[in-house]
Amino acid sequence: MTKDRRLYAIVDVDTCVARHLDVLEFARRVCEAGPRCVQLRAKRANARETLSLLTGLVAIARPLEIPVYANDRPDLALLSGAAGVHVGKDDVPIEQVRVLAPALSVGLSTHDDADVRDAIQRRADYIAIGPIYPTPSKTDHEGDIGLSGLASAARLTRAAGIPLVAIGGIDQKRVREVAEYADWICVIGALVPPSGRLEDVTTYTRDFIAAIEG
Repeated sequence: MTKDRRLYAIVDVDTCVARHLDVLEFARRVCEAGPRCVQLRAKRANARETLSLLTGLVAIARPLEIPVYANDRPDLALLSGAAGVHVGKDDVPIEQVRVLAPALSVGLSTHDDADVRDAIQRRADYIAIGPIYPTPSKTDHEGDIGLSGLASAARLTRAAGIPLVAIGGIDQKRVREVAEYADWICVIGALVPPSGRLEDVTTYTRDFIAAIEG
């Protein structure tokens, strides 16, 4: 159902709270649109809250054959039955994730060609790069890399045969130019429809998927 889709959807708890959206109901409606995979991002939640949300998300996504990724926490990914974990440069090293949970798929954040080469050498299952454009979703990142930085990373990952995920400031107007270089397109705030209503989330996410596919 989802293997040919290119949308990597992030359900961000802070975004849902700020928009007064129930996290798991929002996630359910995103999953109904059929993204390739979905990640739970819960930067301010404690371990118990995050595990509860991850377990709920896995229960929603598994019947739809949509892989779930945990952000930063391989232990919670393992406990919840998630398919994988996404880690940054300052999170648990990918080598330790492999020891803890060798069955987990592991994605790694990067920002430039040096990071990408390192991620390739460390055998990440996918490599995320960004931010492509300025974004309010992250305030601790380095400057945006633009399409030129994305294109350079794409040359490296394609040669290595590893999927490249573009993230950061990508909306429906920009997605086609990004899709030329990235294998998967990762979005957070762009999943929330302008109306802010839960009942519009599935249609809006489907529109984003259609925009990726052109």
